[in-house]
Amino acid sequence: METNTYYRTDQEFFVDMQRCIGCHACEMACAECETNGQESMIHVNYVDRAYTIQTTVQVCMHCEDPVCAQVCPADAIAKDEFGVVHTANTSRCIGCSNCVMACPFGVPKKQEQYDLMMKCNMCYDRTSAGKKPMCATVCPSQALYYGTREEIRAMRPNSEPVNTFIFGKETVKTKVNIMMPKGSTFLKVH
Repeated sequence: METNTYYRTDQEFFVDMQRCIGCHACEMACAECETNGQESMIHVNYVDRAYTIQTTVQVCMHCEDPVCAQVCPADAIAKDEFGVVHTANTSRCIGCSNCVMACPFGVPKKQEQYDLMMKCNMCYDRTSAGKKPMCATVCPSQALYYGTREEIRAMRPNSEPVNTFIFGKETVKTKVNIMMPKGSTFLKVH
């Protein structure tokens, strides 16, 4: 993969679950992307539909050391020099679902009709040309934001971006940041 001069390394993806209003605009915009086969690679989920209208957004976290790529027996999943973990290469993916089962965030989905794993690639066709991902351009509440850390800190002074997560004994660092209220998190690594 050749180096792209348009990709801005200072731009990051931020997800603020507290701002999600469940409008599904991100899913619709993602499905319009012709590289996805009209499938949404971002998903809006209800926390507990029987008791609350609270929703969350599920998007690929683009891990520094992506376990989905590690468990792929066909080497169909790759991370580029910008930290974007790309969806499975269609000519290599064997549809085994190892990546689906291994992802700690539950992101990759096997599209049965294609027998192929598909997931968010951070709109690489857009971000590599200096544009924002489709989902971030249509989010009315800015629960999804693509920009610099300085911009998000100015917009959300009472929140902080978190991109390090602990799953049991594993620490996972991601390219995507989850916005958390200041003082609500701490990282303790053994």
